[in-house]
Amino acid sequence: MDLLRFSTAGSVDDGKSTLIGRLLYDSKGIFEDQLAAIERTSRRRGYQQVDLALLTDGLRAEREQGITIDVAYRYFATPRRKFIIADTPGHVQYTRNMVTGASTADLAIVLIDARKGVLEQSHRHAFIATLLGIPHLVVAVNKMDLVGYSEETFNAIRDDFSAWAQKLDVHDIQFIPLSALHGDNVVTRSVAMPWYQGPSLLYHLENVYIGSDRNLIDARFPVQWIIRPQTDAHHDYRGYAGQIASGVFRKGDQVTILPSGKTTRIKRIETMDGELEAAGPPHSVSMLLEDEIDISRGDMICRPHNQPTVANELDAMMCWMADAPLRPGGRYMLKHTTKTVKAVVDDLRYRIDVNTLHRDQTADQLGLNDIGRIHLRMSAPLLLDPYDLSRTTGGFILIDEATYDTVGAGMVIHAGPEKQQLSADEALEGALDDAEVPVAA
Repeated sequence: MDLLRFSTAGSVDDGKSTLIGRLLYDSKGIFEDQLAAIERTSRRRGYQQVDLALLTDGLRAEREQGITIDVAYRYFATPRRKFIIADTPGHVQYTRNMVTGASTADLAIVLIDARKGVLEQSHRHAFIATLLGIPHLVVAVNKMDLVGYSEETFNAIRDDFSAWAQKLDVHDIQFIPLSALHGDNVVTRSVAMPWYQGPSLLYHLENVYIGSDRNLIDARFPVQWIIRPQTDAHHDYRGYAGQIASGVFRKGDQVTILPSGKTTRIKRIETMDGELEAAGPPHSVSMLLEDEIDISRGDMICRPHNQPTVANELDAMMCWMADAPLRPGGRYMLKHTTKTVKAVVDDLRYRIDVNTLHRDQTADQLGLNDIGRIHLRMSAPLLLDPYDLSRTTGGFILIDEATYDTVGAGMVIHAGPEKQQLSADEALEGALDDAEVPVAA
């Protein structure tokens, strides 16, 4: 069965957790004991109805404050599709949590309170979703019951957000008016909004097409482990295990091993369930090759004429997740796919104001939750793709050498020496700097 990963985002108290609770409740995705527990908690607080937000706000601090702090993951399924939900925080100070929850999502739901309209946080979350390469966006205009299910209010918010979205790299946006509290347009179509002719949220989630989102052309297989049982039954067995990042590998295909550049053919592709004729992302497999080649963890299997860039420096967008700021000259460990190297921040190009998309080229550091463009130099070459080509081989994290904490998440823009000409991304950013970008109050 097909799997869809999606995340929720929005401003504080837009109803993200209530929406997820309603989705789980109306689709019969919760157990009776879970429902009984939140009913007891709701009665103890004096609520007149069940607070479905309690299904996702699991931390005590969250329940006491009525907000979401941690990323809550929930799983449910319908006859058409399986789902993994990442309910992410709305507070500005928890932007790093939102990045973590949305980093693997196929679709992002941005909630907007119908009473408040498009806010700065709406802009922030939409920008981060597109920065992370999420291909599908749902703008859920929530709390329509509090504005009398007004079509004019919905249309005004849709037009406002659409004007902003034209400045972002997003091609699939669905606008849905709903009331998470009462279930309007969440699982079933709302009778209170006959003017809306689009799908309910669950229908859209079940039917949005994600098959073309995966890169099935650029074959990349980072080697994670060398399997050598050395038993009597498997005396000469040598398998290269890992998860396929992109592309499709087939038995008999000619492949190149990087960084050595050696060429061979795939002898077999195996899984715990048996041998496969072909495999693509996100399969975890073991590959056996026809020739014995010196391969170790961190190497990559790819096509002879379609290879990643081998480079020991890169330009990247960085979301900073640590209290201690990132500054030029900072030294970290960089983990990319299955390889970890040492890295130094060579330059901070600029910091982005995610509410206006303006670049601050005078910035000398990135603080907690800041996003900016940096240039890194590594102690050893890595096998890199641009993030817009592959979210796996184009993404990396920075790790503090002393504490081993993850301090930053990066998305590769360009691998190799500094370019002399502007990329398409830079040209777009420059155009945005010159534009008047309205920010709703």
